Order: sequence, then C-alpha cells, then structure tokens
Amino acid sequence: MAWVRSSRSPKTGLAGFSLAELLVAMSLGLLLWGVVLQALVADGRQVERMVRQVRERGQQRRVLALLRGDLQRATRVDLALGTGAACALGGRDPVLQLQTPAGPITYTVGSPPSAIWRRLVLMRCGPAFGLDGEPSTGAAQNRVLLDGLTQPGLDATVEPDGLLHLRLRQEFEPSGGGTQRIQTEVRVGGL
Repeated sequence: MAWVRSSRSPKTGLAGFSLAELLVAMSLGLLLWGVVLQALVADGRQVERMVRQVRERGQQRRVLALLRGDLQRATRVDLALGTGAACALGGRDPVLQLQTPAGPITYTVGSPPSAIWRRLVLMRCGPAFGLDGEPSTGAAQNRVLLDGLTQPGLDATVEPDGLLHLRLRQEFEPSGGGTQRIQTEVRVGGL
C-alpha cells in the first residue's frame, strides 16, 4: 500500500487570529497610543509653562536688581511722583521717582509705546548706562524694562520699618490656553 500525501493539513485547531480578534487588538493598541500621546502633549505643555515662568521670573529679578542699584544711588525717593521727570511719561502712571547725582530716574507703568509689547509695561526714564556700567551724564532715555504687567504692575510702598516693599505682577497666556500669573516681591532697605 502506498502512502499518498494529501496537500490538505489536518484540522488540529485554529492556526491564527480571527478578523474580530485582530480588530479588537488593534483598537486596544490605538487606544493605548492615544493615552500615551495625550500624556506626552500634556507634559510638554507643563514643561512650556515652567520654562516660561522661569524666564519671566529671571526678567523680574533683573528689573528688581536694576531698581535696587538705582535706589542705592538715590539721594531721595518719592512714591507716585513724576514731576521733574527727564522724559515724557506718555500718559503712564509714575510709581517711583529717584533723585540721583546723574539726574532723576522715574519708573512708570502704563500702556506700551508700540504694539510689540504685551499689556501694560514698566518703563525707566533716566540716565543711560555707559560701557563701565555706571550712569552716564548724557541725555535721559525712556526704555521698556518689562511687559505683560497686570494692574498695578509695579507696586511700591514704604513699610513702617522704613523698608521699601516692591511687588511686580505679570500675566500671560501660554499656548495651551488659560492664564499664568507671576508675582515677585522684594524689600529694599537704606532709604
């Protein structure tokens, strides 16, 4: 008797997945990838918010350091006074006016001088700095120090112990939506 091989294989069970099983597996895989992708996008937005906050806080610290240096050179400090300012204030509200040997320095908060700035701006009107980092004796300059301020922007008050309390407030809209607020406070002595 000769053995004849059949081209058909005997049925010993299913050799693969059914179409329904493949569709369910693919749907679960896509769902998992969707969750992972959504988590990555949310993480990216959070990182963007943190980077923006660190950058804005750094700018606020630099502005407060400049203000602190101006205060150390000042012979007189007046709050909310803009008379005798060396520059046109452009309708902005004076917050601080400092009398220094190089000339008056006035810090104002108000509408920006051009459309490139966000919201309210903090401006410094006073002597420019020379290459040596000291105020020059030339003409006064009016410069934007910080933008994106919210009311009151820069708040300056004299505390009972004689220290000057400065508070900067900014607000901006991150790309993911919502509003982010940043506030920095410092107390300066020696008035």
